[in-house]
Amino acid sequence: MSNPLMRAWQVKALTEPPSLALCDIERPTPLDDECLLRVEACGLAFGDTLLVRGRYQVKPQLPFVPGSEVVGTVVETCAGGPPVGTRIASSCQQGGLAEFARVPGRFVVPLSNGMPAGAALALRSNFPTALYALREVARLRAGETVLVHAGSGGVGSAAVTLARWMGARVLATAGGAEKVAAVRTLGAHEVVDYRADDWIDAVRRLAPSGVNVVFDPVGGDVGVQSLRCLVFGARYLIVGFAGGELTALPANRLLLHNATAHGVLWGEVRKRDADLAKRLTRDVYDAHSQGELSLLSGQAFPFEQAPQALAALHERRSVGKLWLELRRASH
Repeated sequence: MSNPLMRAWQVKALTEPPSLALCDIERPTPLDDECLLRVEACGLAFGDTLLVRGRYQVKPQLPFVPGSEVVGTVVETCAGGPPVGTRIASSCQQGGLAEFARVPGRFVVPLSNGMPAGAALALRSNFPTALYALREVARLRAGETVLVHAGSGGVGSAAVTLARWMGARVLATAGGAEKVAAVRTLGAHEVVDYRADDWIDAVRRLAPSGVNVVFDPVGGDVGVQSLRCLVFGARYLIVGFAGGELTALPANRLLLHNATAHGVLWGEVRKRDADLAKRLTRDVYDAHSQGELSLLSGQAFPFEQAPQALAALHERRSVGKLWLELRRASH
């Protein structure tokens, strides 16, 4: 007997621009260690814009339903999982852009009914990524200077907030007056508009001795030029390639500054060290509940506008977290 049908966004072919189809497909059956979630909201990340084009390092078998972070209500639970009816945030392998999704029981975070979906999604994905990069990889110390690129984006804004929370001096880049103003609300000490300024010269003026840590979700030439702004012993964090190009790191600049370059792939860390992932996730939720972290408001799109939301993210027309809302999930 087949499962009931649900609505889902499917990628049936890898095209440019991407082509997504809103389809009726079978509701998924959770595995023994998974919960089935009635999805309330699905978060979007820049990696999703690459995934649907076939340009991401992970290439799911066609057809597939994208979306790897969700908020919703448990309708089927697993051993050790939360009770049916619990509102949670979770990651999932894929399949989030649908009315129902299966999620690993070990990754769920119970939520209060009053927590906004956008905040819950940012705290579940962007903030643990940034905290892992800054605290576990870079070993950021209070008083050090951090340069955060794309400071108005989902993971960039999380890095600005967390670096400030950790006692660092925070420099950030953003494109345009609206995004610069948004990053300032997060407490960044200085924000450089890369559309109006030569950001390299600006950073050098603001940090004549160099920066201790570079948090780079952009890649490409931005990453290459960032190595001109390092202090001796600096750490360069490779968080992504939102600029569309890989970073061809000039090793001589790392050598001259006795610097290190570190890749940060949070999804892989989460799979390999579940205890660390839980601790970092709990840390950011606790800090937020205590009023210690600032979040950008982000933007919600109706579920039916998934292509438009992905386009806004891909074309850098967004500020903060983007997500899709399912106002009437089926039962």
